[in-house]
Amino acid sequence: MAIDVYGASWCGDCHRAKQALNDFGAPFNWHDIETEEGAKDRAVAISGQQHIPVVVYSDGAFQVEPSALDIKHKLEELGELK
Repeated sequence: MAIDVYGASWCGDCHRAKQALNDFGAPFNWHDIETEEGAKDRAVAISGQQHIPVVVYSDGAFQVEPSALDIKHKLEELGELK
């Protein structure tokens, strides 16, 4: 499963999203919008807004500033909850 997370090290919501994905056993690729070339532009292009984190799932769906429950429900929908 390919999950991409766009965020920043200073972002509390980003830390919570990463922790939820780790807790649910879902591997993901972290894209730091502050240090990775083009990551900020990709996050805005995906979500159409400046808010982070942007979590992009294997089916192409994305969530902006998702709660742990939002992430859990999406992983269940994808059949990827460990």
